[in-house]
Amino acid sequence: MTSGSRGEAAVAEYLTEHGHTILDRNWRCGHLELDIVSMDKLGLHFVEVKTRSSDEALAPQEAVGAVKMKRLSAAAKMYLSRKGSRLGGSEVFFDIAAVLDRDNHLEINYFPNAFLPLGDSFL
Repeated sequence: MTSGSRGEAAVAEYLTEHGHTILDRNWRCGHLELDIVSMDKLGLHFVEVKTRSSDEALAPQEAVGAVKMKRLSAAAKMYLSRKGSRLGGSEVFFDIAAVLDRDNHLEINYFPNAFLPLGDSFL
């Protein structure tokens, strides 16, 4: 299992432990991808997972720039167009989970509601 896959699995477990229900993992539509889609009492969460080793200069959450945010927003819009009717008009959040992989020990830093959707009108 790659470091990225381990990070995503750890974040899915973390979210479940914190009251989320995992709806999808690695959801794809064409060139668009969502790492984790979850639901909790607040609403629907699109979670971007970034896993890095401790020796990298850039913190994982800093790897989610404007271009990535636009792609995530487009993916979320597509996800909602395909599955939104089953989600009952839930509040939507874009979260980032930063995972540091230090000698096979994973440290998760979760940033709920990390950014607002970017790009053409979202909803």
